[in-house]
Amino acid sequence: MNHRISLLFALCLGLAACSGEPEAPKAESVRVDGEIAILAEPDKADFLKLAEVEPDRGGQLRLPGRLVWNEARTVRVFPQLAGRVQRIAVDVGDTVKTGQALAELASPDFAQAQADAVRAEADARVAGQSLERSRALREAGIVAEKDWQQAEATAAAARAEAGRASRRLAGLGGSRGESYVLRSPLAGVVVERNLNPGMEFRPDQAAPPLFVVTDPSSLWLQVDAAESDLAWLRAGGKVGVEVRQYPGERFAATIRHVADFVDPASRTVKVRAEVDNRERRLKGEMFAQAVIEVPAVDALRVPAGAVFLVGEQRCVFVAEGQGRFRRQTVEAGAERDGSIEIRSGLQAGQQVVVEGNLHLLKYFKAAPPVAAR
Repeated sequence: MNHRISLLFALCLGLAACSGEPEAPKAESVRVDGEIAILAEPDKADFLKLAEVEPDRGGQLRLPGRLVWNEARTVRVFPQLAGRVQRIAVDVGDTVKTGQALAELASPDFAQAQADAVRAEADARVAGQSLERSRALREAGIVAEKDWQQAEATAAAARAEAGRASRRLAGLGGSRGESYVLRSPLAGVVVERNLNPGMEFRPDQAAPPLFVVTDPSSLWLQVDAAESDLAWLRAGGKVGVEVRQYPGERFAATIRHVADFVDPASRTVKVRAEVDNRERRLKGEMFAQAVIEVPAVDALRVPAGAVFLVGEQRCVFVAEGQGRFRRQTVEAGAERDGSIEIRSGLQAGQQVVVEGNLHLLKYFKAAPPVAAR
């Protein structure tokens, strides 16, 4: 009985609800009139943050980069002959001079190169002696002209072969010992070693260099710059270098090269600067930031958050007072230090929305904005 009464009471409540007056619709908080968004309650627009359109005052262009070895002062030592490591003369961190031994290797190919040089020198010496005898006999009228020419050609060929064998031996180190000695082609610091005692290798195998020697007093800073940054990047230009390891400090660098093409995938341009590192505080493979001082130009700037895209057009919301915000198309330039260059569409002193503009944008229809005249 109680269950039937409860069911009947719920049914009556449902009918009463269906027959009641409909709830009044809530008024829109934002109304759109053409290109203007009008707030129903302007005094409750705390969710919108404004900023003033200001003239460009110059600033700093900051580009991420990486410190690497100066390739003009770096050498990678690869083996020219097959062999086996007998002795390693230096280790990573050691300072070496030009021509200093890095390692000694047992190499049958080096022994063969030595034998070729000795044999070629002996052949050249014998051919020279034969040529002298032929000259004496020719002057006495005993040797025919044809035999003299043959002796002269033989001596010339022997000298050429001796020179070739000597140059090849010199290119391999030039020593006349039992071991093939790897030597440093320049003075610097050993920063990489990729061999161990007893290791065997061949020059045709794909392998890292046995040693890397560099002069760490000069480093390269490699930067990927956007196309819009090229106006401030010129060979010979000065650059400041900042690294996280030394907060508040800036190191001097000079731009040495700006690539002549844009990477088709990343749409960036490779820039290389040389960094003075005589105190050797900076290290290879450090992440760094290039800082370029940019002079003021005849343009306006607004915070980057003020500009948004509608289709292919860039727009801002301009505050007109009394809760009115006009959607305005602009011609925007490059971004720098968190602000964007405005070439047309705004005037200095105007207020633009920098936070909450996407909230206003959702009240507009999908139609693109009308360009300002």
